[in-house]
Amino acid sequence: MVYDLEQENKEILARYKDLITNTYRNLDEEQNKLIRKAFDIALDAHKDQRRKTGEPYIYHPIEVAKIVANEIGLGATSIACALLHDVIEDSDYTYEDLKKIFGKKIADIVNGLTKISVMNHQNISIQSENYRKLLLTLSEDFRVILIKIADRLHNMRTLESMTPEKQKKIASETVYIYAPLAHRLGLYNIKSELEDLSLKFNNPEVYIDISQKLELAKESREKYIEEFRKEVFEQLEDENLNVSIKGRAKAISSIYRKMLKQGVAFDEVFDNYAIRIIYKSDAKNEKFLAWKIYSIVTDLYHSNPQRMRDWISQPRSTGYESLHLTILGPDKKWIEVQIRSERMDDIAEKGVAAHYKYKEGFRQSSDEKNFERWVTEIREVLENQESLSTTELLDDIKLNLYSKEVFVFTPRGEIKILPIGSTALDFAFSVHSDLGTKCLGAKVNGKLVPISYVLLNGDQVDILSSQNQKPKVDWLDFVVTSKAKSKIKAILNSEKKQFG
Repeated sequence: MVYDLEQENKEILARYKDLITNTYRNLDEEQNKLIRKAFDIALDAHKDQRRKTGEPYIYHPIEVAKIVANEIGLGATSIACALLHDVIEDSDYTYEDLKKIFGKKIADIVNGLTKISVMNHQNISIQSENYRKLLLTLSEDFRVILIKIADRLHNMRTLESMTPEKQKKIASETVYIYAPLAHRLGLYNIKSELEDLSLKFNNPEVYIDISQKLELAKESREKYIEEFRKEVFEQLEDENLNVSIKGRAKAISSIYRKMLKQGVAFDEVFDNYAIRIIYKSDAKNEKFLAWKIYSIVTDLYHSNPQRMRDWISQPRSTGYESLHLTILGPDKKWIEVQIRSERMDDIAEKGVAAHYKYKEGFRQSSDEKNFERWVTEIREVLENQESLSTTELLDDIKLNLYSKEVFVFTPRGEIKILPIGSTALDFAFSVHSDLGTKCLGAKVNGKLVPISYVLLNGDQVDILSSQNQKPKVDWLDFVVTSKAKSKIKAILNSEKKQFG
């Protein structure tokens, strides 16, 4: 393969310039010099390496650094670490070298990222052990995890170049580990994108179907938002409120979850997009203005009290603050409206990284205390880890993020997400109806279990089947998924007719 090196060098510099366009405004000369030094070392370390796509490897650290700078909003140290994140693993540079050049802090963070990287080369069946390692590193410096999430996001955005088997493995690991962590760190946009991209590779038909339907509905959605904006804007301006109103479609994965949970089709998911009202405020009036806007909106439109969420008086444990209400909008369709200040919006977009921006002036937010408490809890759990199995640890750390679901793996490491309480038999039906009807038992984590075994997070399940096996009436007592129930009933009924 012949590469146009001159053209590639131009592209590398263009990408680097794009990265620093934003940092020059926010960082001082010393910090910008640090980023340049990190770029030069990374460029040297990766000079002969290429990605699966054939592109120069250096494109990847630059893109990860862009995510760290622009989408997570971290500072110079983290941007430098993002540029260097693969240097120890992939080149002759050692931890000691980086320590000499950049000091202990940067060398430690890059070393932490190198430790986590080892996870990616291991089999997903021991994933919970890897998760423990990941969290140990988190409790040392949470920037390690933020950069790792940025690294994973860029890998997911460029996953097309991998083999289908590798795509499924990486997508499963992403939805199992990195999306919950992004959520826990308050990175809602990144969490949604990770889940959407995982769905794209794990369940392409569903992903394509929902995205096409969202595209078709785009025009009417924009018209609707414009109408809402007109009706609300005047009222808000009369009250001298400085607001911006924007609308957005909900994440594909979240629409799909609702369809599954409520057992409905796409058209019946009544809030597949939301309107956001973002207002300017000083610290003193922040809460008061949120309720004032709430009062104006509910004077104009009928609201559904059951679907009111107040995360301003009581922020979520992730630090998220916002008022959510569901109203009967201009065309008498239900729509979710989110009301939040610019500070709250920044924290909702950039999570933990944004807290430190608002340390002065605004109340020392409970979100920050919550986050620090969470990191302390992780440390405690890990220090007493001998008493916990890795699956218990997983459940502990995931903090009931998907509390109504259980994550289990097929023998090939693909993930299945089932309702909590699902049994080995539910799992068999979720893989294939035929496998369900012929299911004799299962091997879970290498041990034989009956078909009524209730699955736990992180279980790896291998179904045992026999041509002579067929569904029995008592199977209905211990399956919880609708797919398993309906298949078993259908077969039992057809047998009844046959012998009736």
